[in-house]
Amino acid sequence: MTLNEIAYNLLNLIRGGKSNDDENISLEQIKFNVRHYRAVLIRRDFARNGIVTRHLEQNLGCLDLEVVDGSQCCGLDIGCEVYKTKLPIPKTVRFNFEDAITFVGAVDGLTRIPLVSSSIIKYLQYDKYTSENKKAYMIDDYLYIFNAEGMGFVNVRGVFENPEDLAKYQCEGACYDEDSEYPLPADMLQAINAGFMNGELRMIGLTTSDTTNDRMIGNLGGDMTAVPPPPQKQQPKQ
Repeated sequence: MTLNEIAYNLLNLIRGGKSNDDENISLEQIKFNVRHYRAVLIRRDFARNGIVTRHLEQNLGCLDLEVVDGSQCCGLDIGCEVYKTKLPIPKTVRFNFEDAITFVGAVDGLTRIPLVSSSIIKYLQYDKYTSENKKAYMIDDYLYIFNAEGMGFVNVRGVFENPEDLAKYQCEGACYDEDSEYPLPADMLQAINAGFMNGELRMIGLTTSDTTNDRMIGNLGGDMTAVPPPPQKQQPKQ
């Protein structure tokens, strides 16, 4: 089911199957709340069960890596080259004490690169057994790879706050568009529907929509100037 289908279904539920041209609730408002409910439900489910279903996970495909100076200050180089993704990583759902990045690794999607805190990177060179192993770390919204000499791409998967953010990433075409399946299991969709009907949109849904002249305007092609004036009240005869 796409996000548009979810939004239209919720609008029909709120309005009992009846909608009109002057609807109080916009589809964009519904989509915004779907994203909000989805993130909250995912976080609660992970806190309770500690499991991420693959139906929530999205794949960023293979991200290009570029070699840049390791300095975080503009115009102040430190002479240390690091490998960094050209594109930022979208904002993820918050899990317990970690971001919801589920996989970082080689382009085969199988060879994992451990994701570690950036604060320990400078100590890895002193590790007796794993000093030459690749490690991934985040600074701001960019992913860096330690010991990535010769590596041109990295595959990243995760559970992202706004699935639509993936529209700017390429996976044999866009990683997400309006016709993409929305990463939301059916049981969570039911919880979102219940939240809409009993939550903050309930009061808006109970308000009466303005239906005045809807049919008339539709028949006239939406031309407001073509709507005939109301009939004049006749004056009583003297």
